Amino acid sequence: MINITFPGGKKVYAQVGDFMIETDQSVHGGGDGSAPTPFSLFLSSIGTCAGIYALGFCQSRGIDTTGMSIAMDLENDLATGLISKVTLKLITPEGFPEKYEAGVIRSMDLCAVKKHFANPPQFVTITDLSEKA
Repeated sequence: MINITFPGGKKVYAQVGDFMIETDQSVHGGGDGSAPTPFSLFLSSIGTCAGIYALGFCQSRGIDTTGMSIAMDLENDLATGLISKVTLKLITPEGFPEKYEAGVIRSMDLCAVKKHFANPPQFVTITDLSEKA
């Protein structure tokens, strides 16, 4: 279970096991700008998930990942205001073996976060109005 709390202002925190994930709204959005917004955190989870697969791919083959990174580009649908395309560009380190290009891309496509877009879960929102002692 992930526990969500409201420590004040526009901050919303998520307790995930032993880790506290902090979010806030920008100053423009009424927050302090002290942490990423929930939406930025969501988008970051896409890139970091793909990143762990790319990293694992390289590590399992002894490929040096020094200087490797992922640039994520987003395109918005002007009609809906929603993101219509996410492009993940793996910037490979110098000397990355060309023969592994397709393989590392396939590994990044295994990202569980991305897979949830193909088969999104059902969302259920409920309240618990019982009195707490």
